[in-house]
Amino acid sequence: MKIRLSLTTQIAAALVLAIIAGVLLQGHPGFVNEFIKPFGTIFLNLLKFIVVPLVLFSIMAGILSMNDMSKLGKLGLRAVLYFAFTTVIAVTLGLVVSTLVKGWIPTINLHIEKTGEDVTMPEVTFMDQLINMFPDNILTPLSSMAMIQVIITAIMFGVAMVHVGEKGEPARKLVLSLNEVVGKVLSYIMAMAPVGVFCMLTPVVVNNGPSVLGSYAVLVALAYSCFLLHVLCVYSPLVYFLGGLSPLRFLKEMQPALLFAFSSDSSVATLPYSMECTEKMGVDKSVGSFVLSLGATINMDGVAIYLGATSVFMATCCGIDLTINQYLAIAFAATVASVGTPGIPGGSLALMAMVFSSANIPVECVAVAAGIDRIIDMGRTVMSVTGDASCAVVMQKRVNKPEQPNTDK
Repeated sequence: MKIRLSLTTQIAAALVLAIIAGVLLQGHPGFVNEFIKPFGTIFLNLLKFIVVPLVLFSIMAGILSMNDMSKLGKLGLRAVLYFAFTTVIAVTLGLVVSTLVKGWIPTINLHIEKTGEDVTMPEVTFMDQLINMFPDNILTPLSSMAMIQVIITAIMFGVAMVHVGEKGEPARKLVLSLNEVVGKVLSYIMAMAPVGVFCMLTPVVVNNGPSVLGSYAVLVALAYSCFLLHVLCVYSPLVYFLGGLSPLRFLKEMQPALLFAFSSDSSVATLPYSMECTEKMGVDKSVGSFVLSLGATINMDGVAIYLGATSVFMATCCGIDLTINQYLAIAFAATVASVGTPGIPGGSLALMAMVFSSANIPVECVAVAAGIDRIIDMGRTVMSVTGDASCAVVMQKRVNKPEQPNTDK
């Protein structure tokens, strides 16, 4: 009798084997980086390769399946408000919890040396962010993986095909056909997931080792505690009360996506798994593809928590007592920065300097945080993917809810 293991079991087994192999190969980083890591890179490259066409055609196909365009506008607005709400709570949670345990944070010699030159971050205004959302070239967003521009491109062409009507039918059939083809290519790539996960995670264990936690164990524990609290106290109630779904079933169905998110630490690369998992929970493909793609671009609750908690942690290590104004500055900067964080490994480091400088925390602390960024980035990605999926479940409930009749005479 042939036993077929589920994708969740295969990925979980790959995670365990990667940790074991990483420990056993501690003394052979050259071998691992030369012969194992490249296959993980190939798998991640294939996922990045399919993400842009997946988002582009799935969103257009989703729009084409919606007869009422007003529903699309409502869905987008509700999703953005949902993400904004959870992000604000995430930043607040990171700041509050890290402040409460501040007395247990050990004094760490960070060995920060000034380079003699101040690190300056380009000032990005709200209007700059708004302008950057709209592409000036149709090919640039596709080649650079500027996901929010890809989403806007897909929405514009999808809506146009609906409004053109009969003359747009050939384009409509082509998009729906290409969407099916992309889905099939995706299934080929997903079949390689267990091998890809093993080859991505083994080098992380080998290069960092069990001692990677070291003196930063408190920061790691702090970050993961905040992640867990956010899932239990924010996502679970929202899924239950607004989505009408048991949190236990939600987390169980999301296991394949969350395991892959943990190993790849890329919310963009996890999109295919998230879409498959939410469909099993009853989320329509058109709703899921739109909300999850949007969430992978603008919803980074894990990053928001981490930026808040790390700011307080580094300030405490440097002997800085944060004022109310500094807390507010961190909260604002972390919220804005989390929205602009690319959904790729290490994406938050690029914006951490902005958050630190806003509260007069030494920018050089970014280099210190980078030492364990990959370990925490795994948890951050799981958080963000969970948040995207919770929004999809809630939005599906809103879409299914019948509109109240207008009783105005």
